[in-house]
Amino acid sequence: MQLFFSAGLILVVVLWGIFSPQTLGTAFNTVLASITRNFGWFYLWVVLALVIFALFLAFSRYGNLKLGAEDDEPEFSIGAWFAMLFAAGMGIGLVFWGVAEPVSHYVTAPPGIQPITPEAANAALRYSFFHWALHPWAVYSVVALAIAFFQYRRKGAALVSTSTSALPWRPVQRMSGVFNVLAVIATAFGVAASLGMGALQINSGLETVFGLPVDTTAQVGIIVVTTALFVASSVTGVTRGIKWLSTFNMMVAAFLTLMVFLLGPTVAIINTLTNTLGAYLSDFVRMSLRMTPFRESGWVGEWTVFYWAWWISWSPFVGLFIARVSHGRTIREFIVGTVIAPSLTAFVWFSVFGGTALHMEIWQGIPISEAVKADVSTALFTMFDAMPLGLLMSLIATVLVLVFFVTSGDSATMVLGIMSTNGNPNPSAKVKIVWGTLIAGIAVSLLLAGGLQAVQTATIVFALPFTIVILLMVLSLWRAIREDWREEQRKERELRRQIRQIVSK
Repeated sequence: MQLFFSAGLILVVVLWGIFSPQTLGTAFNTVLASITRNFGWFYLWVVLALVIFALFLAFSRYGNLKLGAEDDEPEFSIGAWFAMLFAAGMGIGLVFWGVAEPVSHYVTAPPGIQPITPEAANAALRYSFFHWALHPWAVYSVVALAIAFFQYRRKGAALVSTSTSALPWRPVQRMSGVFNVLAVIATAFGVAASLGMGALQINSGLETVFGLPVDTTAQVGIIVVTTALFVASSVTGVTRGIKWLSTFNMMVAAFLTLMVFLLGPTVAIINTLTNTLGAYLSDFVRMSLRMTPFRESGWVGEWTVFYWAWWISWSPFVGLFIARVSHGRTIREFIVGTVIAPSLTAFVWFSVFGGTALHMEIWQGIPISEAVKADVSTALFTMFDAMPLGLLMSLIATVLVLVFFVTSGDSATMVLGIMSTNGNPNPSAKVKIVWGTLIAGIAVSLLLAGGLQAVQTATIVFALPFTIVILLMVLSLWRAIREDWREEQRKERELRRQIRQIVSK
């Protein structure tokens, strides 16, 4: 029933975007304006609370609880585990925005900062760290932890609704089916947003390397081809296609980062990382709760609120996928691996790519900002054009985006299959094909309805209701963790008592 209801609703939106793209774009934009104006503060408070909650659990007495039985061991090595969760979480986005976002903030600075100044450059990288590090990964981590905890410790189904089962309130239990439908819809549109951006950047990369024209026809063709690839990969399962592709992509990303670091302004990159990390930590709370009540500015809504909605919309998908590959890890190990480690990776990524781009823009006069204004998907390749071995790096980056596209898509089809078949950990190939086709349809529909702007708008609109579900998951998880911790303490006391009795005899 959940499969038909959620898939049917998504199909309605897809057909709307194909046959009447203008009205779809107008409708989403109207809703977006209302959400940004009235609920931006809500996104900020919720995401900051998730950061605090995740860090508290990691370093509290509850961190030793295991996601599973006490003698369960992790299914995957740390390297493979990190590669899969990172590829599913934000692989395409980092490649797409690694250059484009810092340069965008430099020329269109946050409120109160003069654009195209040293202060704007510093703020550009500080906000890039802010948008891609602790906050998004805390959203993913808490949702994933809730799903994994109830799945592996309480032996529940791999569903969002199972993660609210510790709450005694009858209305919440009655709404459990709605929670699953919201999770499916948020996932489908969140993944489609990422795939839409991936198609734009693959198109730009193919134009740079092979001269393929940048237009909607090419982007639709890219989505169709890559959809066939990720559906085929998804059918092979987690332990083969997804694991191998994720590991391969992490190695390619590391190699490309090393190339830019060595061929770019190496010392300036190190200085950028040092300076920006200090500023990020210093301004952490201020950025986390920043609104502009006394200034006419849409910057916070266009960037921070959009990102928080984007991460929330992705959280059921990434959360369920991370939960699927995290059996046997402790809560502390889980949060360090899903919050701290990816944040450090994001710091390095933006320092290398964003720092290099800003250095070229400011000190070498390379017009990367002009490329961002014309088409954000071309920013990375414009930077490569001005570097040694630029064509080779453009080719590597295109392959990187392509494989990230496939890893995100195959993970999403598997997760959507699980969620729409009452938590079946091995959904049929037919179900995966249905979801792969629908995801591709959403991406095509939204691109036709207005390109990247329509993709972003839809993401924010469909993320809002799921934010309430996340809060309920947090309350349920907190309740269950305390119960299980008290039970563990009781067992330990009983064991010590038995040992004392044996020794005293």
